[in-house]
Amino acid sequence: MSFLNNDPKPSEDNSAAAEIASGARLIPRITIQAFCEHSQTAQLVESAVHDRRMSKVALTTHNGGIEGAVETYRSNPTPNLIIVETGGGRDEIMASLERLAEVCDASTRLIVLGHVNDVVLYRELIRAGVSEYLVLPANAQSLVSAISDIYVADGAAPIGRSVAFIAAKGGAGASTIAHNVSWAISQTLRQNVLILDMDLPFGTAGLNFNQDPPNGIVDALAANDKVDQTMLDRLVSKAASHINLLTAPATLDRTADFAERDFEQIVEMSQKSTPVVILDLPHVWTAWIRHTLATVDEIVIVAEPDLANLRNAKNLADTIKALRPTESKPSLVVNKVALPKRPEIGAAEFADSVDCKLLGQIPFDAALFGTAANNGQMIAEVSSSSKINDIYRAIGLHVTGRTAPEAAGKASSLKLSSLFSMRRKAG
Repeated sequence: MSFLNNDPKPSEDNSAAAEIASGARLIPRITIQAFCEHSQTAQLVESAVHDRRMSKVALTTHNGGIEGAVETYRSNPTPNLIIVETGGGRDEIMASLERLAEVCDASTRLIVLGHVNDVVLYRELIRAGVSEYLVLPANAQSLVSAISDIYVADGAAPIGRSVAFIAAKGGAGASTIAHNVSWAISQTLRQNVLILDMDLPFGTAGLNFNQDPPNGIVDALAANDKVDQTMLDRLVSKAASHINLLTAPATLDRTADFAERDFEQIVEMSQKSTPVVILDLPHVWTAWIRHTLATVDEIVIVAEPDLANLRNAKNLADTIKALRPTESKPSLVVNKVALPKRPEIGAAEFADSVDCKLLGQIPFDAALFGTAANNGQMIAEVSSSSKINDIYRAIGLHVTGRTAPEAAGKASSLKLSSLFSMRRKAG
């Protein structure tokens, strides 16, 4: 009996030079059918689709366990992967799998969910060609990890970590922070960073790095399925040591309407060649923005400390947590703190209200940021001694998985209750 050629699981990268936590590898577009004996197991399998690694997978559940699978595949083609639950003992399981093997294609992979914790049984199943045996009760994460291990090529290199920056409100400064954090990562960790400017009509990555490359992300999109690693490398422009850009055209000669998965291939291909991929997302809400946020490794919401930003940040955070129930919460950066004469919500209270980890609060400095923007420079280039650079470094370390810093930067501000009180008086 053989469901597959037994492939050893990929070895972990134990290199001491691995500076950055690698990104999660998405499971390829496959079909999975599960045959369960108990409703709790069916719920476990169905909950696995909420893991972002399963975003491409088509999964259905059925009743009947192994015998149900045997009957189904007598007259139907088998999917890429079958998951079966069995409550039997060793001899019963092996006999049932013999019958299942007779009706399955040779390329079909199999995961068995059992109730017997027996190392001898496990070894027999693996020798027989079963891809994995999980002892119930298990959790959705262990099931997804087992599926991922099956479809990761032997010896595959780790992929880059994807980090998305998105503003809670237009003008909050998400692009500026994304670019400066990219600079901090490249200079502090000496790792290559690729910035994807995904705001095609109004993107500022080219301006902020004083670059005007002839090609960019729109050319990769236009190539559609024809884009490959060689083509992508040609479209990327070098902005500084360890920093590359895939810039937006920033023109209005075409509309920026995209399907849900239009950017998916570009992001995945970028992760294969670069340790850190920074996604500079526009302040819009579309199907492709929603899908992108559901699949990246880290999300940073950038907001100013006012009520409109608070409402939008709360909506964003709640939606992201619903999209990614098995992932960590999005992080928060409060920008333009201590704007003269503006009533503000305290950064800590802001973060508590939206239920996000506060990575830092960046003070308003019109002269410093204005000079950097006009010169096409990063803050560290204009003023290497500015304390703001420490905040960018702390954010960079966090999003690359190096550390989880306490919120950097302090500024006095009004309490949320005080702000609401002021608004009531003004009304």
